[in-house]
Order: sequence, then structure tokens, then C-alpha cells
Amino acid sequence: MSLPELKKEQCYTYADYCKWDDGERWELINGVPYAMSPAPSTAHQRVIGRLYNQLFNFLEEKPCEVFIAPFDVRLNAAGDDDNDVFQPDILVVCDRSKIDDKGLNGAPDMVIEILSPSTARRDKVLKFNKYQHVGVREYWIVDPTDKTVQVFILQNGTYLAKSYAETDTISTHVLEGCEISLSDVFVNL
Repeated sequence: MSLPELKKEQCYTYADYCKWDDGERWELINGVPYAMSPAPSTAHQRVIGRLYNQLFNFLEEKPCEVFIAPFDVRLNAAGDDDNDVFQPDILVVCDRSKIDDKGLNGAPDMVIEILSPSTARRDKVLKFNKYQHVGVREYWIVDPTDKTVQVFILQNGTYLAKSYAETDTISTHVLEGCEISLSDVFVNL
């Protein structure tokens, strides 16, 4: 199935998603397909790489695992009927039983999305609401242009926000002892 055949008014599932073989990356939010941007900016790629590197190094020989897009996250753990399939820029999973050969079946513990002009609304509104609803314990929205990070910690089913600037260090809530230096993330952007 390719883009011209998709109908915005139809509710698609993970089973449908698996049939789309048009060389593009997609996400499903409430059954609505969204094409992923063709290629992120250089700044976007640098930020992803630097964040991933810090998380990977911290998690070496620890029970949690970090993944980088493209990596399918079937948020509702509903199998082929799931109508929410995301590809977060970076995610951390502490319950390895959720990981299968297709990606992640259920909510990750931590998600990091890097803002792009084409995805900002989805990241700030649609994904924010969905991540909060399914219980993602920590959600970061990283803005490479402004060199800021908004961190949302889930408490009693609601996200509490804190903002960080390019010279700050963030102590992650989900990963005890993990500190992310934003000056290392945003250097030379």
C-alpha cells in the first residue's frame, strides 16, 4: 500500500502498517497514518547521536536498554490490532519482556523526541498526550534550535514539567544516577 491509497478518515492498525512497503517510515496515532520526515537535519542527527551515546554508555551492563529510531513501539500492547505505532527518536526500556523481534510491545520507560519543524505539533500535543495516557514515565522534548529540553515526569497519571537550557545537566528520573550534560549535547550546533 502506498501513500495515495491511504485514506485519512480510515482507522488503521498495526497489521495494516506492516503491509506498507513503500520505502517510507510511518507512525500511527489513534489509527491515523503520519509519514515521517525524509531525513532529519544535521543538528537533529547530532543531538540524537550525542544523547544516545550518553545513555548507551550509562546503561552498559545495566538492566535497561536504549534504542534509536527507526524502532517500532506498539504503545497499547494490543498486537496486530494496535492503532498506535510510534518511532521515537530515542527510547529506554527497563522491562525487556516487552521487546520482541518487531520492536517494543507496550510503553517504554523513557522517550526522547527531537523537534523538527514537520513533527513539532505531533511531539508536543499528540505524542505528549498519548505518552502520558499509556504511562511513559519520563518524556523529553529536545529543541536543537533553541538548545533547550523540556522534561516531563509522570506523577499520578499527569506529567509535571521542568525546562533546561544548553548549559544544564539533567538527572534522569527513570535511570537513577544518570546525568546528561546538555553542553555536550548542544556543542557546536
